Amino acid sequence: MNRYTPRRLLRSMGIVAVIVTGVIVTGAGNAYSHGGKTHAAEPFSALEAVQKATQLYDRLIVSGKLPEAWETGLSSIHVSVRGAEASRETVVQFKRSGGDPDSVYFYFDRQGEYAGSNFSGE
Repeated sequence: MNRYTPRRLLRSMGIVAVIVTGVIVTGAGNAYSHGGKTHAAEPFSALEAVQKATQLYDRLIVSGKLPEAWETGLSSIHVSVRGAEASRETVVQFKRSGGDPDSVYFYFDRQGEYAGSNFSGE
């Protein structure tokens, strides 16, 4: 027979209280958030650049425009931002451990729109 001792009962009630509090706090945060609005001033982040560039990179490999060696020999991914504020662009570099060329670059404008790619980095 499984009997609840006062200590086990209090522990169970404490766990339930923590869960209920978490749900209430989470729900309250959502209720007071702006929800669904986007802010034009939000910058294009390095993470978003890597996500977009990875999708493009994968498409190039799947389509055969980049040989499979680009996938199996990938050694690093670098993100940099260059240019003045008005003409700022984010550059994502995929570098492989061997071969020539050893890098492919993807460029995104301030709003995160794809602006081109090449092997030179310029």
